[in-house]
Amino acid sequence: MNDEFKSGFAAIIGPPNAGKSTLLNKILGEKLAIVSPKPQTTRNRILGVYHGDKYQIAFLDTPGIHRTKTVLHKSMVTSAMEAVSEVDILLIVMDITHTHDEDFDNILRQYKNINIPVILVINKIDKITPEKLLPVIDHYSKEFTFKAIVPISALTGNGVDGLLSEIEKELEPGPEYYPREMITDQPEDFVIAEIIREKIYYKTKREIPYSAAVTVLDIKENPQKNLLSISARIHVESESQKGIIIGKGGKMIREIGKAARIDLEKVFGIHVFLELQAKVEKNWTRNTKSLRKLGY
Repeated sequence: MNDEFKSGFAAIIGPPNAGKSTLLNKILGEKLAIVSPKPQTTRNRILGVYHGDKYQIAFLDTPGIHRTKTVLHKSMVTSAMEAVSEVDILLIVMDITHTHDEDFDNILRQYKNINIPVILVINKIDKITPEKLLPVIDHYSKEFTFKAIVPISALTGNGVDGLLSEIEKELEPGPEYYPREMITDQPEDFVIAEIIREKIYYKTKREIPYSAAVTVLDIKENPQKNLLSISARIHVESESQKGIIIGKGGKMIREIGKAARIDLEKVFGIHVFLELQAKVEKNWTRNTKSLRKLGY
């Protein structure tokens, strides 16, 4: 082992909509995790690997930790909690625009005595004036023994390099766990499904995004035509939701497909033909068997 090389695993946790997925995408320079203004969008743990000059950080982006109601939400929170037991460093992300967040305070209490380095990441500083930041830093530095408190904007990238420097300080000498060309362990169908699901969040409203899952049915590449053909299915819980997803004359599902195709072409660097269909999977968010079937 090269003693000069350092590596480790870091979990990114926090309440819903704190900006965890936006942060991971900014660090990696790739669209890997689903991003939406709606909370509770990440449902699975997502591994993203950052390759420094003499170090490697494997990040686990997790679902937002929050009080749970449905079987799906309980599965999401369990996934986040399990991630913490597997890592060397813990990043707790807070939204500076929601300083009185009960979910965030519960997270701090839960990990007050954890025996790994903890870094507080104060996100969304682009949305406040600088004089509002110092009292928050002062307050939380007294509440918790953090290795560092790092203000950032995951959206603009401000402070992210400083965050990486603070994480590097906490890494131990270790192996290069992943090859340098690898940024995630997720298969391509997972990335495809997440991008489609993100567009459902943006294009639909009310209960639809939280009742929708995506499975990829088929992926075929045609190198001669520089074309990737993808067939995917959107699962919803009721016929009325299916009608909303399809839209009048198929307008909504076409809009979802067009928006997803644009991102998919950026990710894969190839022309994409995307075929979407909708199917009712009755009450799947409340059924453990259906959750397993759909990958949760």
